[in-house]
Amino acid sequence: MDDPRGRMTKDGIRIHEAADFAGMHAAGRLAAEILDEVAPLVAPGVTTGELDDFIRTRVELAGAKSATIGYRGYQHASCISVNHVVCHGIPGPKLLKDGDILNIDVTVIVDGWFGDTSRMYVAGSLSRKAERLVQVTHDALMKGIDAVRPGATFGDIGHAIQTYVEAQRMSVVRDFCGHGLGRVFHAPPNVLHYGRPGTGPRLEEGMFFTIEPMVNLGRPETKVLADDWTAVTRDKSLSAQFEHSVGVTADGCDIFTLSPAGRFHPTW
Repeated sequence: MDDPRGRMTKDGIRIHEAADFAGMHAAGRLAAEILDEVAPLVAPGVTTGELDDFIRTRVELAGAKSATIGYRGYQHASCISVNHVVCHGIPGPKLLKDGDILNIDVTVIVDGWFGDTSRMYVAGSLSRKAERLVQVTHDALMKGIDAVRPGATFGDIGHAIQTYVEAQRMSVVRDFCGHGLGRVFHAPPNVLHYGRPGTGPRLEEGMFFTIEPMVNLGRPETKVLADDWTAVTRDKSLSAQFEHSVGVTADGCDIFTLSPAGRFHPTW
């Protein structure tokens, strides 16, 4: 359902009011707390289904709703993407092995507001190449966030991410992007993680959206498996992703999904 408050830009991007930031902080904080709490459970021998069961229960105990259960037929409270899975991995009986890296993506609804965030985890010990991939992906997200301010463009965000990642001899996935959100799960704009400076819509105070770069050790191409959800790297190279939900403020950026426990990076 569309949100009647605020106004729309000519690009169809909603401009939210100052009071709306509190709603986004509440939703974002719950999503981040859940990802904090699942962190100690990630270990060799645990299944991705067990991690999802924990997340589903935690959402219910908070009196919130999962945005993904029932979304286009999806039946899980998280997406869990392991190793060469880029995004939208379906939790199930897969046992984690020592050295596996995984992204866990959670979206909750609190009082009508959507909190959407994901981060990387490691089961057991982190290999050197996986550690470097995870670090580059984390830093790419933060460089994208650093580009957020009124008057900048969405192309500036994508350019900051792309140039950093490619300088590290890795690649940015083109097939998936960030998105607007608020009282809806997905809304304009599409937030590309590559681009040219000065292109795309201009950022205005009150815009809410996700930045969620997916970075591959190999080539950027992906394919979606027969389940119509799971996206993997075509060359089977490792992939990593971090995601924050943010709002544009008068002089920069407000991150709604900061980790209360400081566990956003898997080396916590």
